[in-house]
Amino acid sequence: MPASSLAAARPNIILSETDADRITDLALGARQRAPDVARLLLEEVERAEVRPDAETPADIAGMGARVEFVDQTHGEARAVTLVYPAEADIAAGRISILTPVGAGLLGLRPGQAIQWPDREGHERELRVVSVRRADPVTSET
Repeated sequence: MPASSLAAARPNIILSETDADRITDLALGARQRAPDVARLLLEEVERAEVRPDAETPADIAGMGARVEFVDQTHGEARAVTLVYPAEADIAAGRISILTPVGAGLLGLRPGQAIQWPDREGHERELRVVSVRRADPVTSET
Protein backbone atom coordinates (compact mmCIF):
# COMPACT_ATOMS: atom_id res chain seq x y z
CA MET A 1 0.00 0.00 0.00
CA PRO A 2 1.42 3.42 -0.86
CA ALA A 3 2.55 5.52 2.09
CA SER A 4 -0.04 8.20 1.30
CA SER A 5 -2.90 5.65 1.50
CA LEU A 6 -1.52 4.16 4.68
CA ALA A 7 -1.14 7.59 6.30
CA ALA A 8 -4.77 8.37 5.46
CA ALA A 9 -5.83 5.25 7.39
CA ARG A 10 -3.97 6.31 10.52
CA PRO A 11 -5.83 8.10 13.32
CA ASN A 12 -4.39 10.91 15.41
CA ILE A 13 -2.15 9.59 18.16
CA ILE A 14 -0.63 10.98 21.35
CA LEU A 15 2.71 10.05 22.93
CA SER A 16 4.36 11.19 26.13
CA GLU A 17 7.68 13.01 25.76
CA THR A 18 9.50 10.16 27.50
CA ASP A 19 7.95 7.50 25.24
CA ALA A 20 8.62 9.57 22.11
CA ASP A 21 12.29 10.08 23.03
CA ARG A 22 12.93 6.46 24.01
CA ILE A 23 11.06 5.02 21.03
CA THR A 24 12.98 7.29 18.65
CA ASP A 25 16.29 6.09 20.14
CA LEU A 26 15.15 2.46 19.93
CA ALA A 27 13.96 2.79 16.32
CA LEU A 28 17.18 4.52 15.22
CA GLY A 29 19.20 1.72 16.80
CA ALA A 30 17.03 -0.98 15.21
CA ARG A 31 17.22 0.24 11.61
CA GLN A 32 19.70 -2.48 10.60
CA ARG A 33 17.99 -5.49 12.20
CA ALA A 34 14.32 -4.45 11.82
CA PRO A 35 14.22 -1.77 9.11
CA ASP A 36 10.49 -1.93 8.33
CA VAL A 37 9.26 -1.69 11.91
CA ALA A 38 11.93 0.92 12.75
CA ARG A 39 10.70 3.07 9.84
CA LEU A 40 7.07 2.68 10.93
CA LEU A 41 7.94 3.61 14.52
CA LEU A 42 9.82 6.72 13.40
CA GLU A 43 6.87 7.73 11.22
CA GLU A 44 4.48 7.28 14.16
CA VAL A 45 6.63 9.40 16.49
CA GLU A 46 6.93 12.07 13.79
CA ARG A 47 3.17 12.34 13.30
CA ALA A 48 2.21 12.01 16.98
CA GLU A 49 1.11 14.82 19.22
CA VAL A 50 3.86 14.69 21.84
CA ARG A 51 2.82 15.90 25.29
CA PRO A 52 4.66 16.35 28.58
CA ASP A 53 4.43 13.12 30.58
CA ALA A 54 2.13 14.66 33.22
CA GLU A 55 -0.26 15.89 30.49
CA THR A 56 -0.52 12.59 28.62
CA PRO A 57 -4.02 11.10 29.03
CA ALA A 58 -4.22 7.87 31.05
CA ASP A 59 -6.03 6.03 28.25
CA ILE A 60 -3.19 6.31 25.72
CA ALA A 61 -1.48 3.09 24.62
CA GLY A 62 2.08 3.87 25.65
CA MET A 63 4.97 1.94 27.08
CA GLY A 64 3.92 -0.35 29.92
CA ALA A 65 0.22 -0.02 29.06
CA ARG A 66 -2.07 -3.04 29.00
CA VAL A 67 -4.00 -2.79 25.71
CA GLU A 68 -7.07 -4.80 24.86
CA PHE A 69 -7.71 -4.79 21.11
CA VAL A 70 -9.49 -6.64 18.34
CA ASP A 71 -7.85 -7.65 15.08
CA GLN A 72 -10.86 -6.79 12.91
CA THR A 73 -9.46 -8.86 10.04
CA HIS A 74 -9.81 -12.10 12.02
CA GLY A 75 -12.19 -10.99 14.77
CA GLU A 76 -9.58 -12.03 17.33
CA ALA A 77 -9.57 -10.19 20.68
CA ARG A 78 -6.26 -9.93 22.52
CA ALA A 79 -4.80 -8.17 25.54
CA VAL A 80 -1.11 -7.29 25.54
CA THR A 81 1.31 -5.09 27.44
CA LEU A 82 3.53 -2.84 25.30
CA VAL A 83 7.19 -3.22 26.27
CA TYR A 84 10.71 -2.66 25.00
CA PRO A 85 12.36 -5.65 23.29
CA ALA A 86 14.31 -6.81 26.37
CA GLU A 87 11.07 -7.25 28.36
CA ALA A 88 9.10 -9.02 25.62
CA ASP A 89 7.53 -12.37 26.52
CA ILE A 90 4.69 -13.39 24.21
CA ALA A 91 3.58 -16.19 26.57
CA ALA A 92 3.10 -13.57 29.32
CA GLY A 93 1.33 -11.18 26.93
CA ARG A 94 4.19 -8.68 26.80
CA ILE A 95 4.87 -7.65 23.21
CA SER A 96 7.72 -5.53 21.94
CA ILE A 97 7.04 -2.30 20.14
CA LEU A 98 9.53 -3.61 17.59
CA THR A 99 6.80 -5.99 16.40
CA PRO A 100 4.24 -4.82 13.88
CA VAL A 101 1.31 -5.14 16.32
CA GLY A 102 3.20 -3.39 19.12
CA ALA A 103 4.18 -0.51 16.85
CA GLY A 104 0.64 -0.24 15.45
CA LEU A 105 -1.05 0.07 18.84
CA LEU A 106 1.28 2.80 20.07
CA GLY A 107 -0.47 6.09 20.88
CA LEU A 108 -4.01 4.85 20.28
CA ARG A 109 -7.01 5.31 22.60
CA PRO A 110 -10.08 3.11 23.15
CA GLY A 111 -12.37 3.25 20.14
CA GLN A 112 -9.59 4.13 17.69
CA ALA A 113 -8.58 1.77 14.91
CA ILE A 114 -5.63 1.70 12.57
CA GLN A 115 -4.88 -0.05 9.29
CA TRP A 116 -1.48 -1.61 9.91
CA PRO A 117 0.79 -4.08 8.12
CA ASP A 118 1.47 -7.45 9.73
CA ARG A 119 4.76 -9.37 9.48
CA GLU A 120 3.87 -10.50 5.95
CA GLY A 121 2.94 -6.98 4.84
CA HIS A 122 -0.83 -7.63 4.73
CA GLU A 123 -3.04 -4.83 6.05
CA ARG A 124 -4.96 -5.52 9.24
CA GLU A 125 -7.32 -3.30 11.16
CA LEU A 126 -6.49 -3.12 14.85
CA ARG A 127 -9.24 -1.60 17.04
CA VAL A 128 -8.44 -0.64 20.64
CA VAL A 129 -11.07 -1.66 23.21
CA SER A 130 -9.38 -0.53 26.43
CA VAL A 131 -6.08 0.79 27.78
CA ARG A 132 -4.83 0.47 31.32
CA ARG A 133 -1.67 2.43 32.02
CA ALA A 134 0.95 1.36 34.50
CA ASP A 135 4.35 2.75 35.31
CA PRO A 136 6.48 2.58 32.15
CA VAL A 137 8.44 -0.62 31.76
CA THR A 138 12.11 0.17 31.41
CA SER A 139 15.19 -1.93 31.01
CA GLU A 140 17.96 -1.42 33.53
CA THR A 141 20.49 -3.38 31.48
